[in-house]
Formats: sequence, structure tokens, C-alpha cells
Amino acid sequence: MSHVIKILGTGCPKCQAMTGIVKDVIAEQHIDATVEKIENIEDIIRYNVMSTPALVINEVITIKGRVPSKNEVIALLK
Repeated sequence: MSHVIKILGTGCPKCQAMTGIVKDVIAEQHIDATVEKIENIEDIIRYNVMSTPALVINEVITIKGRVPSKNEVIALLK
């Protein structure tokens, strides 16, 4: 099953770190997924997220306001 992953954030260092971790996990674990960066503040607010970065997997907010570890991302995608 292909995952749709959205990373909500305006491009701050934490948002960039989350993006790197998610992309690394997808590549290393051979996970079928697409990654979309949502940087527009109005689009982020539509998800009712007030602290970024946030990780949305298949339209479910899984993490917000912090950078996850690789192991956390692996667990969320398995």
C-alpha cells in the first residue's frame, strides 16, 4: 500500500530535518510512499496544526511540534 506523507512546515531547520529523516526512512526501508511539503501557512492551519513541523500520514496527523527519530517514522509507516 502506498503511503501519502505530508510534512507541514514553513521551511525552518526542524522542518528540513523532519523532511530529511522521512526521505531517508523511505529510501532505506524501500517504502512505497510519496512525500509532499506543505509550506503555505493557510494550508497548514487547515490541518488545525499550530506548531510545526507536523507529519501527516494518509491524512492522519501523527507528529506535531517536534522532529521524530528514524525509528518513530519506521514504526508509523509499517
